[in-house]
Amino acid sequence: MSTLVPPHRRVLLTTVSSDSHTWNLVFLQLLLEEAGHQVLNLGPCAPDDLILASIRTYRPDVLVVSTVNGHGRMDGARLVRRIRADPSIRYVPAVIGGRLGIHGGAEAGTVTELLGAGFDAVCNERTDPRTLTNLLLELGTKAEPKKGVA
Repeated sequence: MSTLVPPHRRVLLTTVSSDSHTWNLVFLQLLLEEAGHQVLNLGPCAPDDLILASIRTYRPDVLVVSTVNGHGRMDGARLVRRIRADPSIRYVPAVIGGRLGIHGGAEAGTVTELLGAGFDAVCNERTDPRTLTNLLLELGTKAEPKKGVA
């Protein structure tokens, strides 16, 4: 009897440009590597241009954006719009999660706004981190429906 091995992904992990938090990235990198994924961690305060250039160079299967400072809604939307506007990288599935707004919790419309901007999945600070590993297995092509995750 053969055992199906889940697909492993090349993950580009980053924060938004205004987020200087590091421990969230370390935790996520370890979580994703433990699940068998190959992770390139850009570290805190990654400028949009660095993220775009890294997508072109690293050619990840998925982009994971983590934010703790509460500016994910604004900075994340700007970043993903730039990605979706670039024909060479627009196909890369993108997930954002963490503290998405400055008032904590998912503010009304935040998930919808970030999905509308181009993210394929949106998690908030209450989302179980293991949900991310499941999302990576589900994300395939850009044709799949977008997901808001609580």
